[in-house]
Amino acid sequence: MSDTTKPATTTETFVAHLIELRTRLLHSVVALLVVFICLFPFSSKLYTLLAQPLLAKLPKGGQMIATDVTTPFFVPLKVSMMAAFLIALPYILYQIWRFVAPGLYAHEKRLVWPLIVASTILFFCGMAFAYFVVFPVVFGFITASAPQGVAVMTDIDKYLSFVLGMFMAFGITFQVPVAVILLVRMGFVTVEKLREIRPYIIVGAFIVGAIFTPPDVVSQFMLAMPLWLLYEAGIVVASWTGKAKIKEAA
Repeated sequence: MSDTTKPATTTETFVAHLIELRTRLLHSVVALLVVFICLFPFSSKLYTLLAQPLLAKLPKGGQMIATDVTTPFFVPLKVSMMAAFLIALPYILYQIWRFVAPGLYAHEKRLVWPLIVASTILFFCGMAFAYFVVFPVVFGFITASAPQGVAVMTDIDKYLSFVLGMFMAFGITFQVPVAVILLVRMGFVTVEKLREIRPYIIVGAFIVGAIFTPPDVVSQFMLAMPLWLLYEAGIVVASWTGKAKIKEAA
């Protein structure tokens, strides 16, 4: 009896991947829109919460301003969209994982999924560190440095741009352990080499702090120190995973 089933052609496989990709993207977009719709009525309160570190440091009677006609509406809207993306991010990453997981080997799955989870948590930790620790110090320094007779009144759109830039800087900084582990696991560098270049990493951390923070020593130190400590944490974890890999191979 002849087998009437035909193997899937390259075109059919490609179409199947496109359909799967469309499904995952649709799920991600729907999740993002649902969260955004839920947050939209609270847009103004979300912006007030985001601006609290600066508002707390302004002189008595100080306030923020809006220089454009549409800014009071669109800036809180941007904050709601940003918050919706952060809330929906775990689900979006899960959809990405569902798409790429079938093409990974078992040992790759054991490595990739923990790294995705750790990367997400570390990014949130970086944002929290910037909001709760760095912002009060930075805004306190800025308001205290204003010349006498100068009223500090920041535009809400420029404040949002500054905050997003700081969030990205600290979120990416907190990805250092993940980057170190990946470099070691992929064989690009050894743990011993990472320990040898430690002095250069420390100098580079302070250079990065000087670039991405306001020009005061405290702010630069608050970015450079976590960058260095996270690098050390990455070396420790990479060393542990390397030993586990050796034991598994044995």
